[in-house]
Amino acid sequence: MMESKVQQQLIDAALASRQQAYAPYSKFLVGAAVLAEDGSITAGANVENASYGLTICAERVAVGAAVANGARKLSAVAVVTSGGASPCGACRQVLAEFGGAMDVVLVDADDPTNVRTMTLDELLPEQFEL
Repeated sequence: MMESKVQQQLIDAALASRQQAYAPYSKFLVGAAVLAEDGSITAGANVENASYGLTICAERVAVGAAVANGARKLSAVAVVTSGGASPCGACRQVLAEFGGAMDVVLVDADDPTNVRTMTLDELLPEQFEL
């Protein structure tokens, strides 16, 4: 488990990123932030598209930005949604590519004190691996 100060920084980054979400169709704003092995935090927000299949989840936006900045190993992710929803299956597998045992912090945007923490291994117990 990560230290509480780092977890709060991760949550704060995800909360701030959620405010930048582009969700004109669903109105379901999502913010995510990933913690790289070097301690850097990269955030992302969901980006919807009129062609719904082209929508990009906040978790994948954050992972993509972290990878573009050189990260190859992630140790945690925070996801902020109304109700504290967990990542979709596709996001779980993308996260697993960069750290299957990572901490997953789920935050309810309507009550940011409502925080659940688990591991990605718990959310995706049989990850696809080569």
